Amino acid sequence: MRLLVATLRKLIRRPATFITFGLLVGLMALIFLAVGATAKQQPSATAREAALLLVTFPGAYTFVVSFILGLGGLFAVIYGAAIAGSEWTWGTLKAAVARGESRTRYQVWSLAGVGVMVGVGLLGAFVVGVVVALVGAGLAGVSTAGLSDAATLGQLPELLGRGWFAMIEQGVLGFTIATIARSQLAGVGVGIAMYFGEQFATIFLPDVVKYLPFHAAGSVVATTGGEFGGSDGGQLAQLDPNAALVVVALWLVGALVVTSLFTERAEISG
Repeated sequence: MRLLVATLRKLIRRPATFITFGLLVGLMALIFLAVGATAKQQPSATAREAALLLVTFPGAYTFVVSFILGLGGLFAVIYGAAIAGSEWTWGTLKAAVARGESRTRYQVWSLAGVGVMVGVGLLGAFVVGVVVALVGAGLAGVSTAGLSDAATLGQLPELLGRGWFAMIEQGVLGFTIATIARSQLAGVGVGIAMYFGEQFATIFLPDVVKYLPFHAAGSVVATTGGEFGGSDGGQLAQLDPNAALVVVALWLVGALVVTSLFTERAEISG
């Protein structure tokens, strides 16, 4: 627990924490506010209705969560890679080992800290998203009567919890990549390449891609109606949400094992 508290104190001060969260909520705010301001200016009735759905509650809750989990996975990879790479670049891992800390324990608690920060970022982004959706609804002149819809509100805790687990897996993958590369820049670059490479692979390996880490993470929060989930829109075969939880857990455990083994064997002296 001591290492977790120390890690959280360290992460709170890291520029990567503020930059990653700021970019996510900034993009979300721009989109929702722009839609709210221009929804009624759309050239066709169909386009206007589609735009207004984004800022109409309770459906706006769905779009906020979908946006966070869709784009947030990429930011989680980048964040995990940035934090892990800094351990090597700034020599904090070496300093910890020098004072007698276990390498594996240090990395595991660092990963736990990343998971906590991802959860805080998820909740913070959700609150900001709901606020900007309300502002967008006001700009569009849409009623917010559905804001207190009990059925939708009842689903949100489970969906946010599942989304947090999926984003932790993606953050841990970024952490593992940067640990192997021993570099922030290489970790972020390879993590982004893997993220988009997996999307591209859907063209050639549609039945295999659903088991890969990013698509499995997207399926964790998919529903039968496709309301919560990735950008596949049901066109690509997806895992059942509960099966996806198992696959995501396997990727998460695998990444933890690889990170621990690599750190134990790595040369960090000098």
